[in-house]
Amino acid sequence: MGARALLSATADRIERQTPAHRDRAVDGLRALALLAVPTGHWLLGGFTLDSDGALHNASPLSAFGGLAPASWVLQMLGVFFLVGGYASVLSYHRREGSTGAWLKGRIVRLGRPVLGVTAVWALAAPVLYAAGVPEVTLRTGAKLVVQPLWFVGVYAVVTALTPYCVRAARRLGGWAAAPLLGAVAVVDFLRYGPFADAVPGWVALVNILPGWLFAYQLGVAWGERRIGRRGAWLLLAGGAVLFAALLLVFHYPASMVGVPGEARTNSHPPSLLVLALAAAQSGAAILLRDRLARVLARPALWAPVVVINLCAMTILCWHQTALLAAAVPGSFVGEVAGLTAAPDSPGWIAVRLVWLPVFAALLVGIARHARRFEAAPVDGRGASALRRTVAGLLAAGFAVFALGLA
Repeated sequence: MGARALLSATADRIERQTPAHRDRAVDGLRALALLAVPTGHWLLGGFTLDSDGALHNASPLSAFGGLAPASWVLQMLGVFFLVGGYASVLSYHRREGSTGAWLKGRIVRLGRPVLGVTAVWALAAPVLYAAGVPEVTLRTGAKLVVQPLWFVGVYAVVTALTPYCVRAARRLGGWAAAPLLGAVAVVDFLRYGPFADAVPGWVALVNILPGWLFAYQLGVAWGERRIGRRGAWLLLAGGAVLFAALLLVFHYPASMVGVPGEARTNSHPPSLLVLALAAAQSGAAILLRDRLARVLARPALWAPVVVINLCAMTILCWHQTALLAAAVPGSFVGEVAGLTAAPDSPGWIAVRLVWLPVFAALLVGIARHARRFEAAPVDGRGASALRRTVAGLLAAGFAVFALGLA
């Protein structure tokens, strides 16, 4: 059987196994948001080499501010949290056991892949160091590996709030997200307004929960059928107007991701600009739902969406490892265009685009082995208490190293 026939047969098999009630549009939106994460990190993250051949993080955004609009497209965490809230409320209503058992199952699905990638890196780092990889390179790589994992902790917290989000949505509909927007606006005023010099730095951290809960709450309201087309148009238009005002009038940084050397960032913790973008993206997603569902009725387009969703946590946890699998060997060669050379020229951007399929292929190869952490039984069968304890200790040790505490 040829490759084309095999792919067609696989797509047909996935089509036959898909339940009729499956919401293909929501799965498609989740797949788009998932793919935006590695694409954004691979495009907007680069390296420089020091005199000892060690890798340091760098970004083309430092040299090319005009690339900032690309981050508006690639920053799709608003859509991810929207779809997460939608899926969570449906799962919550279908639960057969207690709320605690339901929550435990969802947290385990999130936590096991994180434990896996950090434990593997804890074992790999000493081996790489012994093989001649500089400690600076290992610390750079460790930071990149843990960088996307903050999302898992935040997502676990907002998932735990699902019962309260459901109550709020039933009472207020989509407007239940408005107080979260207001809370972020107040914190932004404190840290960027006329009294900013008197406000302690930790105040910004208050934005973490309401900032990411905002789109999740919208998703819960959507799942409760409390946001229709009228509400979606309001989100799209209101989010777009607020986004433009924050950029043009209040001079928020244009990039949705952190730029090395910049004093302000929109993403860590989320600023009001992130919520404005999330509102506009959420409105657009809700409006496009029916059209996307029709497109994904085609087996050839639906099959990759299924595969991406089945590997969601694997993609999130291991995509930076795929990048490092190319960059670390490249660092021994020297300044490789688009890989280890400084991202400070238009040529770098062009060559980095050529590298993207290489990173994707490396991720596919890694995923063939790493997906076992995501596919393992939720009840923990097959993993002894000793193995789980050892993995936990290794993960904790790697986290300490990555955060520069050791």
